[in-house]
Amino acid sequence: MIKNIKKLIFITIFFLAYSFTSFADNSHFIDFKKVLNSSTAGAGAQKSLKTKFDSESKKFNKLEVEIKKEESEIISQKKALSPEEYKKKVESLRKRVANLQKNKQDSFNKISKSRNDAKQALLKAVNPIVKKYMEDNKIRIVLNKQSVILGDATLEITDEIIKILNKEFPSLKAN
Repeated sequence: MIKNIKKLIFITIFFLAYSFTSFADNSHFIDFKKVLNSSTAGAGAQKSLKTKFDSESKKFNKLEVEIKKEESEIISQKKALSPEEYKKKVESLRKRVANLQKNKQDSFNKISKSRNDAKQALLKAVNPIVKKYMEDNKIRIVLNKQSVILGDATLEITDEIIKILNKEFPSLKAN
């Protein structure tokens, strides 16, 4: 009985070792983050979105400065204004601040959504490229580099995928 268990364990270990070796020979990894950031389409989309973000930030910063200036003016006029008129101006200013904050949040959420949409579009374009690369090079599995603890650098296919992506998908429109 113990001999049979030892044989079973040996066969299982041998089978697993063989399977793992076979699996390791046909597996590669890709750094999707690098593909998204370094490809022509990904870098272009990021640049476009950064420009939009910077523009919106400047616009909202300018409006915030104007509101702070108006707040100072209202505070300086407090003694000259009637309590009702002062209260009216303060309430108006509060509404403007709330409106500014809402518009700022909406604007940045829209940019964030555009960034996410661009990322998804790029990943959608990468998948068939990786699939074809796998078929052409008889690769059985491609893992995300973030999931790989340690791996031979020769198994990384990121740069090859970026070259193919740059040829087949040179630009990406980021709204």
